[in-house]
Formats: sequence, C-alpha cells, structure tokens
Amino acid sequence: MASEELAQKLQRRLQLEESGVAAEGEAEAAKGAEVPEEAAERSCLTASADEELSAKLCRRQDINEGAAQPRRAAVFNPYTEFKEFSRRQIKDMERMFRLYDSGRDGYIDLMELKLMMEKLGAPQTHLGLKNMIKEVDEDFDGKLSFREFLLIFHKAAAGELEEDSGLLTLAKLSEIDVSLEGVKGAKNFFEAKAQALSSASKFEAEIKAEQDERKREEEERKHRRAAFRELKSAFSQ
Repeated sequence: MASEELAQKLQRRLQLEESGVAAEGEAEAAKGAEVPEEAAERSCLTASADEELSAKLCRRQDINEGAAQPRRAAVFNPYTEFKEFSRRQIKDMERMFRLYDSGRDGYIDLMELKLMMEKLGAPQTHLGLKNMIKEVDEDFDGKLSFREFLLIFHKAAAGELEEDSGLLTLAKLSEIDVSLEGVKGAKNFFEAKAQALSSASKFEAEIKAEQDERKREEEERKHRRAAFRELKSAFSQ
C-alpha cells in the first residue's frame, strides 16, 4: 500500500516536472519568435534609412557631375514673391522670357541664353554663359526657369551682382527698368516702410489701370465694328 502511494507520488512529480519543462520550452519558443520579429523591424528601419541616405548621396553626386534631373518646383506667384517690382515690370520680364524661350518649354537653356546675350549686344563665352546660369540655378538643372530669370533682376536691383557679372550686363542691357523702387531697394528704413504700406494700394491701382485699358480697347473695337457696318450698309444700298 505504501509502495503504491509512493509510486503515485513519483508519477505526480514526474508529470509536474514534464509540464514545467514544456511550459519553459513554450516560453523560450515564444521568446525566440519575438526576437526575429524585432530584428526584422530594426532591419527594415535601417534599410529604409540607408535607402534615403543613399538617394541623397546619389542626388548630390548627380548635381556635382552635372547630371541631376530637375525637380518640379512648387507653383509660385511672382507678384507676391518679388514685391520690389511692379506688375508691369514683371509682365515685361515675362514677355522677354517668352521671347527667348524658343523651345516653348518654360526654360531658357544655354543656347537660348547665348542668343539672348548676342541680341543684347553682349555675347558671352561658353564658360561665361554656364557661370551666368550657375549664379541663379537653384535646382541645378543647367537652365533658367522663369523664377530664376526673375532672380537675375532681383539680384541686380538689390546690388548683389558683381560689376563684371554677365547677369548684371543682361539686366542693364534689357529694356526693363530695374531701378531700386521696392522694399529691397529702399535707401533707408523709413522709405522702405512707406513703400511697404503703399504697396497694396499701388498693386490695386495697377490692376484697375489694366482693367480700364482693356475696357478702352474694347470700346474702340466696338466703335470700329459699328463704323465698318455703317460703311458696309452705305455701299450695299
């Protein structure tokens, strides 16, 4: 009887030990499953960071080698960004830009800039033209966008161009008046403040003047059409 009771106790102890080993094995298995998952997550984050760094390094290398592709710039409003110029001045600059953008792609490339400088009577060497573009080429694409073209006149008006700069020559020889008339070109703080306060009303006045000009032209067209119809009816009688 005692031996039977002892056998039961030993069997019970064996079962407890086996269940403990199994539980420990399951815990180790679960722990082992978590480690690769965490490692995979860390590996993924590291790979993502490496890819971003690699892309930046490749972009910088392309820029240094002159092979960088242009990035699409956000749409900008020249009237709010270049407040030192009037609407009419900016429109004049836009007409000039379009005149020399013979490819109609929204950019002035090296050959188009070469033609522009020749037309202005100040031809430049190939290296000189490249240096002109480089001075305002913010996206490193080797050509001038309209915003970068406006930067030429902005820098000229602010006195930020060297006297022997090809860009300063371009600004001086163009028919666009780039005299310092805005906040950037004010001679002192009080003049700048006065111009800043009056800029809004000046802007509105220019818009109204343009609208009045369009109305006047439309009235003239109406009068010409009426006169033509009257003359036509006289001959048809």
